[in-house]
Amino acid sequence: MRVLVVDNDIVHARTMGEVLSRLDYQVVVVGSGTEGARKIEQESFDVVVTDLMMNDIGGLEILSRAKAASADTEVIVVTGHGTIPSAVAAMQQGAFTYLQKPLDLAHLRAAVEKASAGARLKRQNLELNRRLDEKFGFEGVVGSSTQMLSLIERLKRIAPTDATVLIQGQTGTGKELVAQAIHQNSPRKSKPFVALNCAALSENILESELFGHVRGAFTDASSDRVGKFEYANGGTLFLDEVGDMPMPTQIKLLRVLESGEITRVGSNTPTRVNVRILSATNRNLEDAIATGSFRSDLYHRLKVVTIAIPTLRERAADIPLLIEHFIKQFAKRHSKTIKGMSLAARMKLGAYEWPGNVRQLRNVIESMVVVDCDELLDVDDLPLELEPETAIDKAGTPALDGAPTVALEAGLAALVGRPLEEVERILITETLKLTGGNREQAAELLGIGERTLYRKIKEYQLP
Repeated sequence: MRVLVVDNDIVHARTMGEVLSRLDYQVVVVGSGTEGARKIEQESFDVVVTDLMMNDIGGLEILSRAKAASADTEVIVVTGHGTIPSAVAAMQQGAFTYLQKPLDLAHLRAAVEKASAGARLKRQNLELNRRLDEKFGFEGVVGSSTQMLSLIERLKRIAPTDATVLIQGQTGTGKELVAQAIHQNSPRKSKPFVALNCAALSENILESELFGHVRGAFTDASSDRVGKFEYANGGTLFLDEVGDMPMPTQIKLLRVLESGEITRVGSNTPTRVNVRILSATNRNLEDAIATGSFRSDLYHRLKVVTIAIPTLRERAADIPLLIEHFIKQFAKRHSKTIKGMSLAARMKLGAYEWPGNVRQLRNVIESMVVVDCDELLDVDDLPLELEPETAIDKAGTPALDGAPTVALEAGLAALVGRPLEEVERILITETLKLTGGNREQAAELLGIGERTLYRKIKEYQLP
């Protein structure tokens, strides 16, 4: 924590500085308001201790400049007995506290400790928000394919509103991540984000989880309990697998959406709540309506806006980006050094169908990072469902011990006898497809420089 001490009386200023330095603060001491203002412009400080009455620039001006430079900087004003009204004015303008002369050094230490604790908490909150933005913001929705760029643009338009959103997509496509991104970029981001899987609970437990219950509402209800709606008040409630919600609970949820009030199980007293509803399903709700298992009126209340997340195969161009993203994430988590992934492993991952979507790819990369022993992810690190000896190529021939498959041999045979330039053009084209158009990654896989790749792309008039 950095502390600036500003006082016309340089001896007094140095005394304060010495006391604070013993507490392991980085202390800067200056002997005038002008010099203090200059330091504030040039450097950042967590706490500023300033005399109120100085010959040039006064303490109120120092306060104003410190707050203008950083709203999180805490300012402590030191004042004499005759200037208490000015000290009160300083408090009204944002000072943390004021201390009277003659200064009690113990009070100074206590005040700076308290101010620095507040500054430290603000810094930690900023860091937490930065991490949340990185993890759940739009940057966390990894992808540069046309489908994902369109999805992110739609999320940016939806997030600032209060509309209910229905997120549709197969299992593993990242529906909760999208919901968190919407919340984290909305005016409700400082309030709770609460997720509940509607398919994992029985009807009675689900209602208690959603609306809460009072003591004695049922056999095991030994005390009152707050439900997800009340807990998420002011924030966002994400209802995952909403298509599996029992019909009686659907009716109660619809009533909450229409009235803005919930009633705990076993109670007759309604409670107002202000919650944004995001829901997700991998079911076709229109088919569920047709079969009578989902209410049409609830469906239309939930789908004011609809988000459709593509499968991983539909956004295959994003696989290289996701691979790099997960390698960095899991190498850090498991304290492993991973220098990269072999072309053979990348091709194997690129050719796989990914029935479990992004979640399955994520798990595969984590498994590869954990079992790797040579700092290069290769086919020998692939999990069982992707191992070469169990993989089946599209021609139906097993790939044993890493030997070329029938399809690969046919592809190589088709290149035999062709001009070298044509083979080079085909290899560059296919590698660009493999990397989703990422030229930096393509150049790395081909073992050539980026400038050489750019020249070849221009030479062969590739897109």
